[in-house]
Amino acid sequence: MNYAQIKPVTIENGTGVRVSLFVSGCRHHCRDCFNPETWDFGYGKPFTAETEEEVLRALSPSYIAGLTLLGGDPGEPENQEALLPLLRKLRARLPEKTVWIYSGYLHEDFLPGGRAHCAASEEFLALSDILVDGPFVAEQKDISLPFRGSANQRIIDLAAAGASGRDDAAEEV
Repeated sequence: MNYAQIKPVTIENGTGVRVSLFVSGCRHHCRDCFNPETWDFGYGKPFTAETEEEVLRALSPSYIAGLTLLGGDPGEPENQEALLPLLRKLRARLPEKTVWIYSGYLHEDFLPGGRAHCAASEEFLALSDILVDGPFVAEQKDISLPFRGSANQRIIDLAAAGASGRDDAAEEV
């Protein structure tokens, strides 16, 4: 996997002060995407063990609430597989940190039979807290919505979705 950028201190992509990792690769190609250069899976730099450690170091201060994965699309199956070791290490070392995922795929797409489902999907979601799902739809753009760009996107508490077995466990955070 390649990545486009690491922002070690951000406040716009989830609650609290966060580290944002922008991965490369996205098949959605949403009109008016704010980051179209990240559609290319080869864009940016290789995501290495050293990069993982850089992200984990950035997450270590107590004022950092957690990690946000976006891009590109961290929900692309090959990106899920590449990000899983990072999420495992994050949960082992810094279990109090939250993980937000921004994906153009719907929550249902990550479930068995879904178009983003792969061998990593269940654990990828289980190690994460919030999924902001759905493609950006320019016609539904709404800058008043917290943590999302268009009205079709949902903020899903993954623990609530898993506990209830529902795909529609969207709630405001």
